[in-house]
Amino acid sequence: MPGRRRKLAALAMLAAGALAATPALAEKKYDPGASDTEIKIGNIMPYSGPASSYGVIGRTEAAFFRMINDQGGINGRKINFISYDDAYSPPKAIEQARKLVESDEVLLIFQALGTPSNSAIMKYMNAKKVPQLFVASGGTKFGDPKNFPWTMGFQPNYQSEGRIYAKYILDNFPDGKIAVFWQNDDAGKDQFKGLKDGLGDKAGMIVADKSYEVSDPSIDSQIVALHDSGADIFFSWAAPKGSAQAIRKVGELGWKPKFFLANTATSIASVLKPAGLEYAKDIISTAYLKDPTDPTWDKDPAVIAWRAFMDKYYPDGDKTNANNLYGYVQAEAMAQVLRQCGDNLTRDNVMKQAASLKNFHTDLMLPGIMVNTSLDDYFPIEQMQLMRFNGQAWELFGDVITGEVGHEHSQ
Repeated sequence: MPGRRRKLAALAMLAAGALAATPALAEKKYDPGASDTEIKIGNIMPYSGPASSYGVIGRTEAAFFRMINDQGGINGRKINFISYDDAYSPPKAIEQARKLVESDEVLLIFQALGTPSNSAIMKYMNAKKVPQLFVASGGTKFGDPKNFPWTMGFQPNYQSEGRIYAKYILDNFPDGKIAVFWQNDDAGKDQFKGLKDGLGDKAGMIVADKSYEVSDPSIDSQIVALHDSGADIFFSWAAPKGSAQAIRKVGELGWKPKFFLANTATSIASVLKPAGLEYAKDIISTAYLKDPTDPTWDKDPAVIAWRAFMDKYYPDGDKTNANNLYGYVQAEAMAQVLRQCGDNLTRDNVMKQAASLKNFHTDLMLPGIMVNTSLDDYFPIEQMQLMRFNGQAWELFGDVITGEVGHEHSQ
């Protein structure tokens, strides 16, 4: 036994010597927000204001990181998730971003929500060289590594989504007349551009369009005007509240167009129920994640695990609200990037790892949906599948469709 102990001691000394001889392996690199024990992540959400129904996303993400910490953290480090309210107001978003970067000294800002808020903080984040990661918006501008190397989206960008609908319409309703209701900001303009680009020389199919402001109390006059255009295909590109109002008004008018709804407004809990499920029947949208209300996934191990997570870490969260599943998947992707960083937790390496995701897939994504990024491709997901609302749940149909946006569009 003593001989064996001596041998072990000698081996231990050899091992220690080897580590000392290769300091690069053992060297830990930290920027503000990272240490041996924790990683500070900043987040900005509309917990109040006109888009407050999205606030649950931040709550789910906070719950996810609590779960990760209970499991021992990431590479042995606990996640300190600091989330502030900006009420969907760009000036407030700038104030919160400054607070996170300069006072809280976070390593990065993850999943700030909304096109207006992210547009407002983008120049600041890039000037400070702090990652603005997995932006909670499909704005195409958030995939522009040449001009904004510190900013990256995650969900399919709005132009890709518009192109996917265009492909479907050209294949199935080539003689249709399209009316478009859109949010007057970068998100709405982006979606509209994707649809037009996707229709190409058939863009003349769009016979009418009306915009609205997120703060508008009513959108009835816009919907009436679109109804009067004689269109038989209707697009609603609006935040949850505006989308719910549009679905209800179209229903009340007795108008029965082919109805397409933006992917960001497909929550049964926060959009379709308030609008009236009877009016939402047969609406078409897109998905890239499993829908917790779709009976198809009732026995799916990933969805079962997500429900157990909700019960334990976010018990007052609504399991029929797809935003709670969305937040979970975004946080899974963030955890993957941090795992890849190892002990090199510099802001530079965080962006490098985010830009080297190869066929990354979590089990809450639809089969066939893959996350791919590179130094010149900051659009992680560019595939979606169409789905139709049957009055109770969303049902997927067709194949996974790719709606890649050429990099020339990403200015």
